[in-house]
Amino acid sequence: MFGRMVKINLSNSVIQRDQLPLEWIEGFIGASGLAARILWDALDVNRSPLDPANPLLFATGPLTGTGGPTTGRFTICGRSPQTGWWGESNIGGFVGPELRFAGVDFLWIEGAADSPVYIWIYNDQIEIRPAEHIWGKADTYETQQIIRQEVGIPQAKVACIGLAGENLVPFAGILSDHGRLAARTGMGALMGSKKLKAVAVRGTQRLVMGRYEEYQKLRVASNKRLLEQNMTAVLRSTGTTGGAEYLQYLGDMPQKYWTAPRFEGAEKISGATMAETILKGTTACQGCVISCGREVEIVEGNYPTNGVVKGPEYETICSFGSQLMVDDLAAITALGDLCDRLGMDTITAGNVIALAYLLFDQGKLTPQDTGGLQLRWGDPVPCFTLLKQIANKEGFGNLLSQGSKALAKAFGDEDLAVQVNGLDVAMHDPRAFSGQALVYVTSPRGACHNQSDYFNVGLGGTVDEIGIGFTDRFDPVGKGEQVARHQHWRTVCNSLTTCFFAVVSPEEILGLLNAVMDWDWDLSTLLKAGERAWNMKRLYNLKLGWKPENEKLPKLLLQPLTDGGQEGNVPDLSVMLDEYYRCSGWDRTTGYPLPWKLKELGLDGLIK
Repeated sequence: MFGRMVKINLSNSVIQRDQLPLEWIEGFIGASGLAARILWDALDVNRSPLDPANPLLFATGPLTGTGGPTTGRFTICGRSPQTGWWGESNIGGFVGPELRFAGVDFLWIEGAADSPVYIWIYNDQIEIRPAEHIWGKADTYETQQIIRQEVGIPQAKVACIGLAGENLVPFAGILSDHGRLAARTGMGALMGSKKLKAVAVRGTQRLVMGRYEEYQKLRVASNKRLLEQNMTAVLRSTGTTGGAEYLQYLGDMPQKYWTAPRFEGAEKISGATMAETILKGTTACQGCVISCGREVEIVEGNYPTNGVVKGPEYETICSFGSQLMVDDLAAITALGDLCDRLGMDTITAGNVIALAYLLFDQGKLTPQDTGGLQLRWGDPVPCFTLLKQIANKEGFGNLLSQGSKALAKAFGDEDLAVQVNGLDVAMHDPRAFSGQALVYVTSPRGACHNQSDYFNVGLGGTVDEIGIGFTDRFDPVGKGEQVARHQHWRTVCNSLTTCFFAVVSPEEILGLLNAVMDWDWDLSTLLKAGERAWNMKRLYNLKLGWKPENEKLPKLLLQPLTDGGQEGNVPDLSVMLDEYYRCSGWDRTTGYPLPWKLKELGLDGLIK
C-alpha cells in the first residue's frame, strides 16, 4: 500500500526493490519525517556531504498523488552540501505523484556514475541512461523537453538540475514542471555530485488505499471547502506575492539586505500589480484546487520574455526586489527565470547578491573585487552577470557561489551574513514576528520557514483545535510552547505531504490519513508522529555535532530598526528558548531530548 522503495547505486548500476517496515511508517508517516528515520542508519559523520556513499532520497507521503487537498508534493532529502546539517527540500508539481503511480514511494540514489546519466522509470521498468549530450548544454526547461522526447512519452515528468547543480554550487536546487523547485539546502549539488542530471518518471498504476470509497468522499468534501475559502481565492488571483504590501507594512518583508525599515516599491512588485499587468494564466500542482503558480509574459521594455514564463513568487520578489531596492517587476521576473534555468535557490542567490550590494555600499567591496561591476541599490543589471558567474563558479561569482558566510568572511565580518546554521534566512523578518526567530534557530535545516510558518499564526492562521492560538506578535512569553506545537503540526504536513497554503483542519487531515492507510488514529497519535519525526531530525543533527550554541540569530537581526512595522523590536531568544526546551523535553545544556522524552517517542533504542 505504501512504503515501496527502490534503491539505485550509480557506481555499479545495481537496482534493488524493498518494502519499508510497517513500524517505521506508523511511527513517522512518510516523506521527510520517514526520510529522517531511513537516512539515520546511513549517516556517517566522517563523510563529507558530497561523498558518493551519501544517499539522495526522493520521498513521497501517503497522501501524495491521491487527489486530496494540495497533495501533489514530495520531498528530497539528504545531508546538505550547503550547511552540513539535515537537508530537506519540499517540491510540488507532478513528479511525486508520478513516482507513486509508477510504484515507487521512495527513491534512494547512492554512489556516483563515471559520466553523466539520467534515470528513467516507467512503471516497473527502470533504466540508467547516458546524459553527456545534456550535461553542460541544456538549462532545466530544455532538459525536461529533451528527455521527454528521448523516452518517447510526452506525459513523462522530469526532475533535473541545471548548471549550478552540475558545478556543485552548494545552494543548487532540483527543478521540475513549470518552475517547481526543490530549492533549499543544496539537494541539486548532491544530485550533481552523483553525475545525475535528471530523474524522469511515468506511471500508470492506480494507488491502493485502505478505504477507497471513504477517502474519495472525504477528499471531495475537503477540496470543496478549500475552494470556498478566502485564502484560496486570494492565492489564485494574486499568487504568493499577493500579501507583499501588507507584509511590508508589518515589517515582515526584508529590504536592503535586512537594514531598511521600508520599501516604497512594494506595491509595484506585488501580486496585484502582476495580475493587472503581465499575468497570462495560472498553474497548479497535481490535483490542487488553489492554482497559486503564475504564468506571465512581458513584450515591451528592457526585459521581454520569450513567450510565457513562470511569474515570480513572494520569496523571489524579495530576493531580487526589496532586498536590492529594485521595483522593476519585469527585471525581477527575468532574474527569477534565469535562476530557475540555472537551477538555484532564489532565496540564497538573492541574499548573497544583496550582501554584496551592502558591502559595496559600505565601501568594503570595490569594482576591483567585482570584475568592474558597480553594485548600486535599485540597479538589477549586474545581477544577470552575477547569477551566471555563480552557476559557473567564474570570476566574482566563484566567491558568491560559496554563500553569504564565505562572502562576509572574505571582507572581514563573517557575522554580517544573515544566515542561521549555514542557511540564509527566508524572506520573513523575525523582528516582525518574534516566534519566527525561534523557528529559524531550532529548524533542523537552518533558517527555514517551511519547517514552521509561525509568522502566519500572527497573521490569523491559528490552529485552535490543537492549541495554536493568536498571541501578540512581539511578546516572547508563551512562544516556546506555541512554536514547538506548530513545528510538530507542520512536520505532519511535510510527512503526508500537504501544502501549507491549504487551510485544512487537523481533523480533516486525520480523516484523510486514516482512510488512505486504513488506520484508526486519533488526533494525539497524529501529532505524536509529527513530534517523533521532528525529534528524529534533531537526533540526525546532534549526531553531526549540533549544540545549543548553534541556536542564535545573526548580527543584523539583533539590531532594531527605528521605523516601520517592526520598529524597535528584537526577538528575546533567551526567554523563548528556555520555554521551548522545557516544552520539548530537551536538555538545555546538551540539546539532546531527555531520556524520558526519547522513551515516550520510542526513539530510545537509537541513542547509546
